[in-house]
Order: sequence, then structure tokens, then C-alpha cells
Amino acid sequence: MSAGEYDAVLVVSFGGPERAEDVVPFLENVVRGRGVPRERLLKVTEHYYEFGGRSPINDQNRSLIAALREELDARGPRLPIYFGNRNWHPLLADTLKAMTRDGVERALAFVTSAFSSYSGCRQYRENIDEAIKAAGDGAPRVDKIRPFFNHPGFIRSMVGRVRAVLSQFDASDRAGARLLFTAHSIPSSMAHTCDYVAQLREASRLVSEQVHGSRWELVFQSRSGPPTQPWLEPDICDRIDTLAAEGVTHVCAVPIGFLSDHIEVAHDLDSEAAARAVAAGITFVRAGTVGACPVFVSAVRDLIQERVERGSERACLGTLPARPHECPADCCPRPQRPRQAAR
Repeated sequence: MSAGEYDAVLVVSFGGPERAEDVVPFLENVVRGRGVPRERLLKVTEHYYEFGGRSPINDQNRSLIAALREELDARGPRLPIYFGNRNWHPLLADTLKAMTRDGVERALAFVTSAFSSYSGCRQYRENIDEAIKAAGDGAPRVDKIRPFFNHPGFIRSMVGRVRAVLSQFDASDRAGARLLFTAHSIPSSMAHTCDYVAQLREASRLVSEQVHGSRWELVFQSRSGPPTQPWLEPDICDRIDTLAAEGVTHVCAVPIGFLSDHIEVAHDLDSEAAARAVAAGITFVRAGTVGACPVFVSAVRDLIQERVERGSERACLGTLPARPHECPADCCPRPQRPRQAAR
């Protein structure tokens, strides 16, 4: 594939409110069609109000885009970058309309999710397809860049983040610290139809091995489903309690499932998990996400270049193969909702 076949890059993300009055409309977009009780939605609004109603995710994506623009200008391919979100402005539909007006014919989409799951991969492809249809005649074709959970640049970026925060511990405490790699919990029914957990375990193992073989495990956070529906466990706060009972005194949370320090990282880890650790007598630190780390930005550029160059190798580390450029038709299927009991 020659570079000339693509004429733009599209960065696609989850989105987040940027002022207090946007919080409820944003969350209504997030849960639309999912039957989430109103009281649950209003409870989550408080997480955003703790930060003035402004999620840092859009600002962090803008920083990533600015850094990526410099990287593409310096190393190529020199392509314009557009930005669209699933749930809040700039919305994907508006961005695709702008791309159509600008005459973009074919674009590469970089989605801010490193792992395969319905919500982290396939749903974004569906969102892009819906936005293309809404843009009408002349809308560009958009190809999604593969999940990159084991890309060398992603792993190296996480290693750097973990090493930086572990340096806060004395050498003896650092040696005994437990690494809790954390990611967004999803329904077990969704996890059973994708490679989400296997990819998270592999990425966590790769990072841990480069951080002096530290003891590690995979935990989850940010559960949002009803108590009757099984979701991935253990929850990080519950695991902190049991680790304290086991005599662990130092814990480092590593949000490997997230690319930016948005609300679910800031609230669920920096507030809830940190408070649980204090109550349990554990010294707690949290590694940063990759964000706009130069090593990660370079990796994003390499993922773009890899797709542009015909026959180029898909870079990866570890025992799991790199994901294909084109997702199979049956990968990460939409989860089936459990039937409601008759009343």
C-alpha cells in the first residue's frame, strides 16, 4: 500500500464533558439504549463534579494529537489529523462531515484503546461506519489501526511510567512492592467472546518482566453493571483489602488498560483506591498512563507507517501474535443482553 492511498489520520476517542453543565448530557450519550437506572447515572455525575465537571480526556487527546502532528511532520507520512469522539464534542459525525467537505477520500483511524473487546474495538468501528453514513455522499473510507497491546513502543512507555513511580519507594520496599495492573471491568459475557483478558495479561507480563520481574497481578475497576450481572473481577479496592491481610505493605497501581489519566483513572484510582489503601495501612502509588509520552507517540506513528507500507512487519512483543490489520467479521461481537425476568 502506498502512502498516497491515505490522505488523513482520524484520532477517535471516548470523549468527555468540558464544563459542569455538559456532564449529564454526556453521560446520557454514554448510556443511551443500555437501560442504566437514572439514579446510577446521577451518582456517576458526582465523579465529574469532583473535578469541576471537566474531564481531562479531551485535553490529553489534544496533547497527543499535537505531539503526533510534530512526529508525522518530522518522520512522515505527512498527513493531516482529525479528531472525533464517540460520546461528546467533537463528535465523530461532525468530524466525518468536515472530512467530507475537505475532500478526504481515505483515512486511517487511530482509536485510543489498545485492547480488543466489543466496547474497545468493534463498537468504535460501528461508530465510524455510522458517522460515514451520516456524512452522506463523498464521505471517506476509514480503516482502523489494529489493537496494539503488545506493540514495543506501548510496552516501553508503560515500563517507563512504572519505573518512574516505583522510584518513590526505598530499594527494600520497591523489591517487595506488588504491581496491580488495572483495566476497565467489562461484563463476563463480553469478555468470553474476545481476547481482552488474554491481551491484558500479556501486556502486564511484558511490562512486569522489564521492571525487574516484580510481583504482579491483573485487577479491574470502574464496574458499572447491575449486581446480578457478572463482571470481571477482582476489583482493585477489594484486592487491596486482601493484600493487606496477606501482609503486603506497598502497592503500585498500573492503569495499563487506559491511555490517558481521565476521570475513571483519577477518581477510581487516585481517590477511591488510594483511600482504601490508606485505610488498610498500605503505601500506595499510581503509575501514569502513556498519554503523550514521546516513546508512545513514536509508536503511534509507527502503527500508521506500518499500515501505509505494503508488506511491512506488524511489530509486537511476547507470545501473542500481533492483531491483523483488518478485524475478522466475527471478532468481538456485540454482547447479548440478559433477558429480563417476567413480572
